[in-house]
Amino acid sequence: MNITLYQIIVPLFSVIAILYGWNLVWRRKKSAWQATIWTCIWGFIAAIAMFPNLLSYISLFTGVKDRANAVFVTSFGVLFLIVFYLVQRLESLQQEHHKFIRKLAVEDFKKEYITKQ
Repeated sequence: MNITLYQIIVPLFSVIAILYGWNLVWRRKKSAWQATIWTCIWGFIAAIAMFPNLLSYISLFTGVKDRANAVFVTSFGVLFLIVFYLVQRLESLQQEHHKFIRKLAVEDFKKEYITKQ
């Protein structure tokens, strides 16, 4: 079996993506359920890259038959990574926004009602 550069890079990238997902769990930014789904998706992508003959078994259910389709599936994984990062960042910004608004509301309340008394 000849190992290609693709079969080395994609699993390494998958491991990095999986570790990133669990890092978010450890920092309490994502749930364990989300990280588990993330791990399954990236594990599947790594398995396809490492064992392209796996696609012959999968083709019975999905219709994926060529190794070129493995690249296509991997590109979906990369896009999923980008969307996952953007959603995580958007949620983080939303939390910061809520904290800021709450702080302003408390300060406004103190100015309005406490200083008048």
